[in-house]
Amino acid sequence: MNILFLDAYFYPEITAFTHLENDIIKDLISEGHSIFVICPTPSRGLSKEIYCKYKKIKDEVFYDGKLVVKRFWAPREKKSVIKRFMRYIYCNLKTYNLAKKIKNIDMVFSNSTPPTQGFLASKIAKKKKCDFVFSVQDIFPDSLVYSGIASKKSFMYKIGKKIMKKTYVNTTKIVVIDEYFKNSIKVIYDTNNIETISNWIDTDNVKPVDIKYNSLYDELKIPRNKFLVVYAGNMGESQNTNIILDIANEVYNSDKDILFVIFGGGSKFDEFKINASKYNNILVNPLLPQERVPEVYSLGDVAMITCKKGVGRSGLPSKTWSILACETPILACFDLDSPLGNLIVNNNLGEIVDPNDIESAVKKILYMKNNKKKYITREYVLKNASKEICCKKYCNLLTKK
Repeated sequence: MNILFLDAYFYPEITAFTHLENDIIKDLISEGHSIFVICPTPSRGLSKEIYCKYKKIKDEVFYDGKLVVKRFWAPREKKSVIKRFMRYIYCNLKTYNLAKKIKNIDMVFSNSTPPTQGFLASKIAKKKKCDFVFSVQDIFPDSLVYSGIASKKSFMYKIGKKIMKKTYVNTTKIVVIDEYFKNSIKVIYDTNNIETISNWIDTDNVKPVDIKYNSLYDELKIPRNKFLVVYAGNMGESQNTNIILDIANEVYNSDKDILFVIFGGGSKFDEFKINASKYNNILVNPLLPQERVPEVYSLGDVAMITCKKGVGRSGLPSKTWSILACETPILACFDLDSPLGNLIVNNNLGEIVDPNDIESAVKKILYMKNNKKKYITREYVLKNASKEICCKKYCNLLTKK
């Protein structure tokens, strides 16, 4: 088969889905299929040197011609919602013009970022009279409401609803990461062409690091006799990480053997670091490279995931699988009625409290320290969210096995 991937982000950019898509592409190529990728100039999370290098690259060929990447120049993303939307439209138009020139395509594949990408992909698939598989990584336009950008009465939300319905109607298959997503889509478009395939983690590379061999203890001067609560990730408005400060303060009053170890970045990181300096039980560090994720999450007796109230219903944090693959239970200050909430509660992967419930979060941390409850962490990932299992499901779906 010749499969056309339409991407807003592609290597060397790192997003929640780029590494997953890379795994899918490698498996498809190993089975003899040919892949064409259309994407803009990479810009997200890259150094100036790499960005400038890729500004000059338009065409790339890999795997003896089995993977062809066609890039076009696009401006770097801005924080402004309007500017980002304008960039989406620009990229969609450029993608459409390039896609028209590629012949003999058997299938179009796209994920749901940005929100207009699926609609674009459906139009291209219709023009080429081929199948269209749509991977839904977040629920749009509900995500606009949950993040506070728009209300359900707004023009933006209503237009978004129409765009997504037209996208869903023109899909051959919709892939969702969770049953929660499936139910959300069926509210808009009642269909039987939805397949649930979890996102995944490479369990060979992300696995527990024994306390004796975890160099972070000595490197960061972390006592080995403390009960460690780890948070690692972006610190922006939607993550609501300031709640960690309040939780740590209350925990210190009850148990001084609990230490919060933070690895952060993003718009709120500097502010968090300044505020955390007032506490005796918080150790703050910048984010470490991706290859050190196993060491980071293996430090934790508990790993925290937080969100602003309402935001958690539109997606499932990709770090979830890294945490669980390291045999670390989760404490989520997260929307109870959400993909992550359902996952934790239904599979005994940790504990969850309402995003703003400081008192309950403190009680859960003390409970997790003082009760040796068996959480099903890595075992769950190996059975349900490993790279081998989930990639195979995707490849079988795309090649109609």
